[in-house]
Amino acid sequence: MRRWVIGIVISGLLLTGCQANASEVSEDLFDYQGSYVGDNSAVVRAIMNGKGAENFTGVELQTKEEPYGVIATYDWTEAAGDAEEVAIHNASYLFTLLQNAEWVRFEFEAMGEEETYELTREELQAWYGVGWNDIDNEEELNELIEESTGDEEKVKELLSGEMK
Repeated sequence: MRRWVIGIVISGLLLTGCQANASEVSEDLFDYQGSYVGDNSAVVRAIMNGKGAENFTGVELQTKEEPYGVIATYDWTEAAGDAEEVAIHNASYLFTLLQNAEWVRFEFEAMGEEETYELTREELQAWYGVGWNDIDNEEELNELIEESTGDEEKVKELLSGEMK
């Protein structure tokens, strides 16, 4: 009986410890704010905590000459999400966290076809109407993304490069 009690207590402690670590992941993401495109761990961490992470297949950092950028690739064959939403969401995180990222490209490969979205820091900032340095935490950024992506016409204008 005593062994059962000890086993239950240890299991409870392990589960509590795992839950605490899971919530810390999202809180720690803004610790990378101010990072650079050349910081592979910051880039990958941002993408892996973003939308579509389960379909993420690779990243290429463009750091040899300015403007610096990031190319993220996804296997979208069995993805359930919207590629446009993933591109806007993840670009927003990358521009907020990486101070020298000037552009990001997302390549979604599915069944031999590729859907590509490229966004620049400047155009996405103008689309939001808020400076990247004015965003202090994940909650603020998520609210901004949700408010802005709710307007389908606005999203199409951004992704087609026809912003007014």
